Amino acid sequence: MLIKLYDTNPNSKQIRHVAEVLRNGGVIITPTDTVYAFACDIFNSKGIDLISKLKNIQTRKTNLSFICHKMSQVSKYAKMDDTAFKLMKKNLPGPFTFILKGSNSLPKLFKNKKNVGIRIPNNNIPLEIVRELGNPIMTSSISMDDATSEYCTDPELMREKYDQRVDLVIDGGIGGQTHSTIIDCTGNEPVLIREGAGEIRF
Repeated sequence: MLIKLYDTNPNSKQIRHVAEVLRNGGVIITPTDTVYAFACDIFNSKGIDLISKLKNIQTRKTNLSFICHKMSQVSKYAKMDDTAFKLMKKNLPGPFTFILKGSNSLPKLFKNKKNVGIRIPNNNIPLEIVRELGNPIMTSSISMDDATSEYCTDPELMREKYDQRVDLVIDGGIGGQTHSTIIDCTGNEPVLIREGAGEIRF
């Protein structure tokens, strides 16, 4: 199933439908401000297991990222010192993933993880989904290589490829091919782990 949504003004009825799919354990493909990503409700183990199978990864051994709606939601699931908070406030929303220490509010599936990646992308589609859902979504970018790059950027082709394996694909336009920039904020000073989209302002 393909749903067309616009970053500038996502249709509220369709956003509610997407949130309901996620609540029921569904997996979606959503645009971000970088690449398209698989996504599910962080509290639904069924969705997390399916994404793990789609990506051929082991959930317990892989770094996972959440998309949050705003900073107050981040503070519920992750620990931030003043340095990390100021850096995130300066750069978010934006194409960045911040690695933070997890809090006690993390879902059971993530309790064994010390750290979690946090995103607040500059794209209203995933932000409105999270706002409607009431909690973050777990995301994992669609793998990309030269041979299949079109299947990772074109929503029509993504629907064709993943039609029987995900519940819906959101068409938010042609996606990017550059991943987010990753900054580790778990130590005394922020450390640039991966240079990707955007230019971080320290």
